[in-house]
Amino acid sequence: MSTYLTILGYNSAIPTVKSAPTAQFLEMEERCFLIDCGEGTQVQLRKAKAKFSKINHIFISHLHGDHVFGLPGLISSFRLLGRETPLHVYGPKGIKEMMETIFRITETHQGFEVVFHELSSKKSEKVFEDNRVEVFTIPLDHRIYCNGYLFKEKPKERHLNMQEISKYPEIEICDYHNLKRGKDIQLSDGYILKNENLTKPAEHSVSYAFCSDTRYFESIIPIIKNVDVLYHEATFLHDLKKMADYTGHSTALEAAKIARKANVKKLILGHFSNRYHDLSVFLNEACKIFPETYLPEQLEAVKI
Repeated sequence: MSTYLTILGYNSAIPTVKSAPTAQFLEMEERCFLIDCGEGTQVQLRKAKAKFSKINHIFISHLHGDHVFGLPGLISSFRLLGRETPLHVYGPKGIKEMMETIFRITETHQGFEVVFHELSSKKSEKVFEDNRVEVFTIPLDHRIYCNGYLFKEKPKERHLNMQEISKYPEIEICDYHNLKRGKDIQLSDGYILKNENLTKPAEHSVSYAFCSDTRYFESIIPIIKNVDVLYHEATFLHDLKKMADYTGHSTALEAAKIARKANVKKLILGHFSNRYHDLSVFLNEACKIFPETYLPEQLEAVKI
């Protein structure tokens, strides 16, 4: 099973006719996650033909409007569509009060359970886990409390080498599970069959890190070390570094430095200021530091 990322929006605070505020749809191990929910996210989901009803977990980085204003409408639409499955929302402390206030004032009755997981820790913590995927927070440095998120596939099972296994009649079907998990086999005479001789390597476990919004913040490097894909905000070019620092954002050059120091495989830039009409300038600045840098492809499902 492959992991796909669909960037629904990558703009900064103000939507434009060409791009929407921050929101991403991540499909990992048959799980569907929504990362941030800026204004118009549900429209973008429909344009992308995403598996709308399969979203059970929404991760909000912070409570600035361009990252969360689409959430009330999305939850309202879920209700109108007859949703019954509980929805889990992860975000900063205050998100529950914010959403429940909106629902109370507008007399919106959800019809299904919304479970809020409010976050306040300034250290990375695991916030979601099942048998295939785990999600960790990435504490960021913004004007208000803000987290990125690290999504990781758990180690996958090794593949059985039936040609080798067939040489040993003592190996039974009940042993296959342990072999897939990397364990050796001991024969009745005490001889140990090494797992690597009976199995083939497992498929690579994919990891994806989302980091927006933040100043240049090297504390995230150990958390995102060696990830397959890093999405890092680049609101400004480096000639406006003072403005980036003042507003709690990064430059394209700084995003590239983080990617290089973290040894990530691929960097995607985003959260661009509306003052820039030609986004290739971000790519030009970042590629000098980290060549494997890309611009976002809005509404396109990209394999990680």
